[in-house]
Amino acid sequence: MSETSDKRPAFVVEWRDGFKINVDQVDSEHKHLFTLVKQLDLATVNETLDELLDYVVTHFSNEQQLMENSGYPGFSDHLKLHEAFSSTVADFLSAEDSWDDERIQQLRKFLNKWLIGHIMTHDLRFGNWYREHHGETPAAAVTANKKVGWFDRLLGRG
Repeated sequence: MSETSDKRPAFVVEWRDGFKINVDQVDSEHKHLFTLVKQLDLATVNETLDELLDYVVTHFSNEQQLMENSGYPGFSDHLKLHEAFSSTVADFLSAEDSWDDERIQQLRKFLNKWLIGHIMTHDLRFGNWYREHHGETPAAAVTANKKVGWFDRLLGRG
């Protein structure tokens, strides 16, 4: 048997429209997260992980801002989910194991399963709640909830 036939195929999940929560900014960020997870491989693991982790921080911050600005009642629970995810990933990455194809597979599998479960449960719940309570896109709410100074109000700009 050849060396390549002994290896398991890579665990890869492609983004699909079924993962959308119908919040454009969040959907776009989720799609990019799937792309980064798919790019994980032995040759570029450190660079891809750096980019992935930076992007996760950005995405969590953006998503949490949308939730907080909209008054989402599940915000604090959602924040705890993000913190638990970050802790689990930190534990995995702090292990002394060296990178090999199997460890990358484990990480990719964990990340994809977590993303799908989180998006299709918790993020979708937020998107549905938002449309039900505000009837506009969350991006519009961020703009609407920005503080307007007295000068802007005086001039009719807010």
